[in-house]
Amino acid sequence: MYPRIEIDIKKIRHNTETLVKKCSNSNIKIAGVTKVFCADPVVAKAYVNGGVSAIADSRIQNLKKLKDINIEKWLLRLPAKSKIDEIIEYSDVSLNSEIEVIELLSNKAIEKNKIHQIIIMVDLGDLREGIFDREELFDIVNKIKNFKGIKIKGIGTNLTCYGGIIPKKDNLSELVKIKQGIEKIIDYKVETISGGNSSSLYLLDKGELPKGINQLRLGEALVLGRETAYGKPIENTYDDAFILKTEIIEIKTKPSVPIGEIGMDAFGNKPVFEDKGNMKRCICAIGRQDIDIDGLIPIDSNIKVIGASSDHLILDITKVKKDLKLGDIIDFKLTYGGILSATTSPYVIKKIV
Repeated sequence: MYPRIEIDIKKIRHNTETLVKKCSNSNIKIAGVTKVFCADPVVAKAYVNGGVSAIADSRIQNLKKLKDINIEKWLLRLPAKSKIDEIIEYSDVSLNSEIEVIELLSNKAIEKNKIHQIIIMVDLGDLREGIFDREELFDIVNKIKNFKGIKIKGIGTNLTCYGGIIPKKDNLSELVKIKQGIEKIIDYKVETISGGNSSSLYLLDKGELPKGINQLRLGEALVLGRETAYGKPIENTYDDAFILKTEIIEIKTKPSVPIGEIGMDAFGNKPVFEDKGNMKRCICAIGRQDIDIDGLIPIDSNIKVIGASSDHLILDITKVKKDLKLGDIIDFKLTYGGILSATTSPYVIKKIV
């Protein structure tokens, strides 16, 4: 059945073991981010078997899928007021920045005879989630210490995902100072400083990750073997644990530039074409409704992605050495966004190998 994405569990576990060892040498634990593969429990178990200390996801629907896996579970997206009940039920830890929501979590936790742990998110300049003003932050901590259903597990930050701000020793060192300030207010130690995502890994190799940061939330590093500050591969990891396979449904030689007046395409954009003369092209049975086409990387480097409509992927196969035929399968590696869209798509079959 095609299109399908094949997921190599052994490679995922290998990548996880490699990163767990790399980080544990610096006393850093890993929360394995499961959203990129839509929290498939089999893949999540590969994380667990590889040694992560927690699994983390942005969607409570995904954490529900993982409820039978015996490991600490983190909700990564800031809690919505409408989901407080489910958050207390299915997550052990949530990332927070709003005192109103934290109070609701506390009340619901008390109602369910639980203690809910939180990570207070600090905005270090990337301008996505988190408390930017330090006075506001400590004011919130003063209020939280009176909430009986809440424990401050730690503080954290997120960088590169929105503003593209690179983690540095200087900005991450702020977290250590803030932790010390929080501990002066509450009567227990803050156990976790979560220093970001896969973009913070390069600091480990440079020996510049501030002492005190003891946890990272990793997704791309585990599934693609890549740090995300500069996009460099991580030694002894795989980048092909996820392979997309799709079937050829047409092979023709055609001009490389459409004939006639060019207007908007199906998505409201006016396309631009380079005249390369006649081109041997094939169409595969997948399109923009199925997957993020920009996330496709043909394994055969002689294949070039020309473009796509909702239902058809158009490839330049002029330089391909193999005599491709109708019904043949084209394989692609995927970017992080490509994996995310393929595993979320109802039109792409998922196969564990």
